Amino acid sequence: MCAGVDGARPARSRKRGEPLSELRVRPATFGDAERVAELATQLGYPSTPQQVGARLGHLLPRDEHAVYVAELGAGPVIGWVHVFVKHTAESDPQAEIGGLVVDESQRQRGVGKLLMRHAEQWARARGLRSVYLRSNVLRKDAHAFYASLDYRVVKTQAVFCKDF
Repeated sequence: MCAGVDGARPARSRKRGEPLSELRVRPATFGDAERVAELATQLGYPSTPQQVGARLGHLLPRDEHAVYVAELGAGPVIGWVHVFVKHTAESDPQAEIGGLVVDESQRQRGVGKLLMRHAEQWARARGLRSVYLRSNVLRKDAHAFYASLDYRVVKTQAVFCKDF
């Protein structure tokens, strides 16, 4: 489907802005499907653990895709990023962020920045020279976040989709 709706339950709450010293990022596993689905739903892309499990089954074995998750110590996954190599006829291969989400209750603590750093390192390790991403025009906070990481708007476009 082309569109989704927002809504899901957040992870444990912390005071916004509080540093997360026990934060770590690791490659996603199939065991993360439930939490990745919850966060995808929170972002506006309703997903079940079964759907995400099937998607991870397609992505994780492929060298041209990586999914990283962020977690607090032994606690739940609080964010994830998907990065992949995009091949097109008109340009050299590029890295593209397929999705980035940090639990609403955990934002503004460096989680997204750390996930993006891992995605960028993954891209550099593959000899890619840039990372692209798409962000809905309504997500002004996300735009400010990406700008703070030195990303710049290079194109505005309409996105079309046809469901079958």
